[in-house]
Amino acid sequence: MDMEYFIKQMYLAWKNTITTKQINHPLIRTEIAESWKRCLRAKVDPYGGVGNYILKGEELEKVLYINKELIEVARPFLLNLYKFLKNSGFIVMLTNSEGVILEFFGDNYMEEEAAQIHFMKGARWKEEDVGSNTIGVIINTKKPFQMTGPEHFCIKSHDWTCSAAPIFNSNGEMMGIFNVSGPIKEAHRHTLGMVVAAVEAIQHLLTISHKNHELNRISKRMNSIFQSMSDAVIILDSYGYIEQINLASEKIFGKPSYVIGKTFNELIIEDREDIEKNNNYLDEYAGVSKLLKTRRGNVECIISSKPIKNENHIEGTIIVVHPIDKVNSIIKKFNNSQARFFFQDIITNNRRMEKIIDLAINVSKSDGTVLIQGESGTGKEVFAQSIHNNSSRRKGPFIAVNCGAIPRELLGSELFGYSEGSFTGAKRGGMQGKFELASGGTIFLDEIGDMPLEQQVSLLRVLQEKKIVRIGDSKEISIDVHVICATNKKLSIEIEKGNFRQDLFYRLNVINIRIPALRERKEDIEILFNYFVKKMSEKNNRDLVNIDKEIYKYLNSYYWPGNVRELQNVVERMITLNNSDKLTVTDLPAEIYSNDMQNSVDYSHDFSRISYENVRERSRKIRIEEEHNKIYQLLLDNHGNISKVSKILGISRTTLYRKINKYNINI
Repeated sequence: MDMEYFIKQMYLAWKNTITTKQINHPLIRTEIAESWKRCLRAKVDPYGGVGNYILKGEELEKVLYINKELIEVARPFLLNLYKFLKNSGFIVMLTNSEGVILEFFGDNYMEEEAAQIHFMKGARWKEEDVGSNTIGVIINTKKPFQMTGPEHFCIKSHDWTCSAAPIFNSNGEMMGIFNVSGPIKEAHRHTLGMVVAAVEAIQHLLTISHKNHELNRISKRMNSIFQSMSDAVIILDSYGYIEQINLASEKIFGKPSYVIGKTFNELIIEDREDIEKNNNYLDEYAGVSKLLKTRRGNVECIISSKPIKNENHIEGTIIVVHPIDKVNSIIKKFNNSQARFFFQDIITNNRRMEKIIDLAINVSKSDGTVLIQGESGTGKEVFAQSIHNNSSRRKGPFIAVNCGAIPRELLGSELFGYSEGSFTGAKRGGMQGKFELASGGTIFLDEIGDMPLEQQVSLLRVLQEKKIVRIGDSKEISIDVHVICATNKKLSIEIEKGNFRQDLFYRLNVINIRIPALRERKEDIEILFNYFVKKMSEKNNRDLVNIDKEIYKYLNSYYWPGNVRELQNVVERMITLNNSDKLTVTDLPAEIYSNDMQNSVDYSHDFSRISYENVRERSRKIRIEEEHNKIYQLLLDNHGNISKVSKILGISRTTLYRKINKYNINI
C-alpha cells in the first residue's frame, strides 16, 4: 500500500477513534487497537504525548547501575547502528524493562526535536505516560513491533516512525527494549528487521563472557550468509567498480582478484558505444540478457541490479547474475516453458508448406515480431517453438500465453506482473509477469485476436519501448524478449469491427506467416496419418502394421475443420478402441465414414456449400460421442476398474466419475 495513502487513512481512523471512542477502521492492526483501548481507559490526552516521568540524579544513576551489563553489551550495537543511520534523521536508544531510556544516540537536530516531547535519557515511555508507542506496546506484548505516524495515540508523535524489539536474558526474562525512531518519511518494514537482528546479537552477547569474540562470530555469520547464497552476487561501489563478490560469483568469474577493481561493464561482451549508451548499472534492472566474460568463456546471463540508496544518494549497487542455462532449467521446471518442437518435426510433402518452413527458418535469425495466422489445429505453436529453437535465443525460456483462455481482468497481471498490495489477494512481494519470465528468450502470445482492447494498448507500449511496468507500480523494467503472436482470426476484419487496434496490427505484422489448413495440403493427410499411427502405436505398446488402404479415401474426402490436431485425435481414438493388429474403415469415427459424410465428397472442395458453424457443431457432438465411447470401452476392457481407467486417461478419479454421470454410463 502507498505510504502517503496509508498515513492519510490512519489519521482519519485516529481522528474517528478519539472523537467517537470507537475503534472500527480496517487499517487498524490488532496490536494498535489494543494499545489505543488501554490509552482510552487510562484517559491519556491524545493531544499530549510529552513524557513527564523523568528520572534524574541518584534515581537515574541507580537505574543505570542496575542495568550496567545490559548497557555495556548493547552500547556497541547502538553506536554501530547509529553510525549506519547517521545524518538520516534516526535516533537509536535502549530502555529497561519498564520503558526508562538508558542510552540514546542521534543527530543533534533530532535530539533537540525529540527533547520537545521528553524523548530523552531518563524519561519513561509507557503507554499511560505518552500514549501508544513501540516501547509501551512491547512492555505489554513482549514482541517486536513497528509503529508509524498516526498509529501513535498522541498527535505529537505522528511525525515519527519507530521500530523496537524486546531483549531477553537466557531465562526468558525481558531485560530491556532496543528502539530505532526517525522521521515518518523514512518508514520501511526492513528497519524492524535490523532492530531484531541487533537484539538477537545482544542477547547472544549477554550469555557469553567474551563480547569481542561474539561480535566477530556474528560478523562471520553474516558473511557466511552472503557467501553461501546460491545466487551469484556482485557488489559495486558508487562509481560502478566491483567491491565484493560471493562464492557463487567466483564459480562464474574466477578468483576475486580477477574482477575486484574492475567496472561491471568490463565484463560485458558488447560494443563500447552500446555499453556507454545503454548500460548504467547504478540504475535498476530486472531480467536483462547480456553476454559476459566468465572463466568458462563468454556466457549468456540474465542480470538484475538494485541500487543501494541512502536517501537520494546512491552508495553502490547489488547485481545478481544468473547464467541463462541455470535460469532456463529453473523456468522449465516450474513454468512448463520448454520448447519441444523443431523444424524437422514438421512433416509435409506440400510445396507451399516447404516454402513457409524456409521463410520461418529465415525469420528465426532475427528478432522481428512474428505474426502466425492459421485455423485452429494447423500447428501455429509448433512453428513458434521451432522458430525459438532455431534462434540465438534457444537457450533462453519459451513462454506460451493463451490470451483467449485467461480472464480479461487477470490478463494484465499475467503478462506484466504486479507489485505487492496492488490488489486484494496479491502475493507478498508481487509477482513477475510472463514478459519478465521470458526475458532472454521468446514469448508466444497465442489467440492474440482475443486480447481485450485495454491490454492491447499496454502490449503496444511494450513492443515500442521494450519495457514493462508491473500493475500497481510505476517503475519501468527493461526486457529483452522476442515476441511471436498467433491467431485464427482475420485481424483486418476484427479491426473493422473495432475489436483490434490497427496500430498494434501494424506493429505485430512485421513478419507474417500463414499456415494453410489441412484440407489445402491433402498430400500431407496420408503421411501425417501414418506418422500418428506409428507414434500412438509405440506409445500404447501396440504393433499395428496393417492399414486398410480404403481408409485414405475417407480421410482425403473429409473437411478437417480441426486440422492436424483433429487428425491426431482421430488416430488416438482409433488406436485406443482397436483390439486387432489392423486398422479398417470401421475404426474411423462415424462422421468420416458415414454415408452422410460420404455424400459430401462430390462437393468437398466447394467450401461455400458447407456451413463452417455446422461442421464445428457436428465436430463437437462427435467429440462428445468419442469420449463416451472411449470411456465405456476402457471401463469394459478393465472390468470397471476406476483407478486404472483414470490413470490411462490421465485424469483424476473424481473427474472420471463426473464424466460417467454426465454420459450416463452404467458400470
